[in-house]
Amino acid sequence: MSATTKRKHVYQEVLYDYALPTDNQSIVKVTSSRGNNLHEVQTPSGDTYLASMPCKFRKNVWIKRGDYVIVEPIEEGDRVKAEIVHILLKEHIRYIRNMNFWPKEFTDELTSNQSNQFIPDDLLPPNSSDDDDDGEERPEQMNLNRRDEALKEDSDEDEEEGEK
Repeated sequence: MSATTKRKHVYQEVLYDYALPTDNQSIVKVTSSRGNNLHEVQTPSGDTYLASMPCKFRKNVWIKRGDYVIVEPIEEGDRVKAEIVHILLKEHIRYIRNMNFWPKEFTDELTSNQSNQFIPDDLLPPNSSDDDDDGEERPEQMNLNRRDEALKEDSDEDEEEGEK
């Protein structure tokens, strides 16, 4: 199988395979990347350990801090205790929550993250409705990096009159 075909199948699996965790699998949150395709994950109970990214995901799919994955425990190794089986996107998380498989500890984090995704009003620039309304319309802001076409035309007319 060529690399392109393999990548296509991996993308389809990640995007369209809505899998629920089995008895020996669990949903964990990625807390950091340790390099060499190792990721530190946190369980709903708060335990942290390393999970490895399988070869099929390497250089095809990237995960970052705060993402959720389904892991399966592995027996070999002291530090690495699990292998990533599925990478959960927003649609997958919504599906798992609807099926009541989502851990309650992570539900609180999701709702707090969704409520904090907007920028506070004090960090936004002032709005035109915040300024004094005199009933006058303000001219639009000019882009100082470009010459105004109206100024060009006026200067052309002035040059023509000066030549006569």
